[in-house]
Amino acid sequence: MFDPLLPSLGPWRGPGSSFVDLLREVAPENLPGAGLDAPGAAALEIVHGTTVLAIRYDRGVVMAGDRRATAGYTIANRRVEKVFPADDFSGVAIAGAAGPAIELVKLFQVQLEHYEKIEGELLSLEGKANQLGQLVRANLPAAMQGFIVVPLFAGYDERRDRGRVFSYDVSGGKYEEADFQTNGSGGVHARNWIKAQWRDGMGRDEVIDLSLRALFAAADEDVATGGPDLVRGIYPTIAVISADGFESVADDVVAARGQQLIGGREEGEGL
Repeated sequence: MFDPLLPSLGPWRGPGSSFVDLLREVAPENLPGAGLDAPGAAALEIVHGTTVLAIRYDRGVVMAGDRRATAGYTIANRRVEKVFPADDFSGVAIAGAAGPAIELVKLFQVQLEHYEKIEGELLSLEGKANQLGQLVRANLPAAMQGFIVVPLFAGYDERRDRGRVFSYDVSGGKYEEADFQTNGSGGVHARNWIKAQWRDGMGRDEVIDLSLRALFAAADEDVATGGPDLVRGIYPTIAVISADGFESVADDVVAARGQQLIGGREEGEGL
């Protein structure tokens, strides 16, 4: 029996495996950036996530981000999550306007799950990167109003048996990075530190430590990047993506490694 409350799509307009195309047909207001390009939207006080990074290691990729979100010159939140699983073998790290960025990540997660259910198989890592680029491009009108979202995407490519890192520009352009990339206001400082320390063949634990060092260095130079907060017990978010899947590094492990690095710095060993 026909239900008038359900969306009706002719056989020639079926969205197939694209959940984004389905939204475009039946609920375009739920697409990334919808309504944010209205006149005067840029006058709002926008909460921004800051520094994130992704570094390839010998068996996969490490993604990390600091925890601070800012609104102008004010700290809006000290415990923001900026690293999310996209699916079992990939992740997204967000920088830019926090609200639209988190909305984009949630839609991306649903899109990958929708594709798997319709097609009966996982989308390739390259395909996932392309899908995310399309979502970033859809946010372009809002980005022109100041709601800029520029994520990092990384994952384990089963077909190539290695980790891969992708970055984007504001128009949705996708670029594969050879070994690492950073983003956000403190990204240039973190990237300089990684460039000086990274080497091919580094192991998982070495790259986790390098991620922490890079974020600590960025916090020293960039006011919008949050450093380790020993009083509140706030440390960066770190995730590892390998053949075993997406794994968030436990807070107590990150805290122990962070305190060890800080202790070495105070003893004159540097970051």
